[in-house]
Amino acid sequence: METFEEYLNAMGDPEHKEKMTEILVWVKEHYPNLNTRIAWNQPMFTNEGTYIIGFSHSKGHISLAPEVKPIKEFKEEIEALGLSHTNNIIRIKWTDPTPFSLIDTLIKYNLEDKAGYTKFWR
Repeated sequence: METFEEYLNAMGDPEHKEKMTEILVWVKEHYPNLNTRIAWNQPMFTNEGTYIIGFSHSKGHISLAPEVKPIKEFKEEIEALGLSHTNNIIRIKWTDPTPFSLIDTLIKYNLEDKAGYTKFWR
C-alpha cells in the first residue's frame, strides 16, 4: 500500500472504514501542511520529515500513535476520556466517539515539541 485510499480500501468492515476515513480527512483538513504517507502498514502524518501522528486499525479499535512522550504528557486527559493506552498507542474502540479534541491536542503538541527536529522518531 502506498496511499491512504489503498489503506482504506483494504479495510474489510465498511463502518470501520468510514470511521477511519473520518479521522484521516479531519486531520488533513485541520492540518493541510502535514505530509501523508503509509509506512509500517499504517497511515501517518509527518512535518518536515519528522513523525507527528499515525493511525492503524484492528478488530476492536483504532490505534492512535503520537509517540511515547505525548502519551505521558496527556495521560490524565486520555484516561479522563475513558481511553485505554500503552506507552506507544491510545486505543479508540469502534463504538467510542472520536476524540477529535485529543487528536488536535496531540498534533499541536508534537508540532511544537518537534519543531526543527531532524530525525523521524524521538
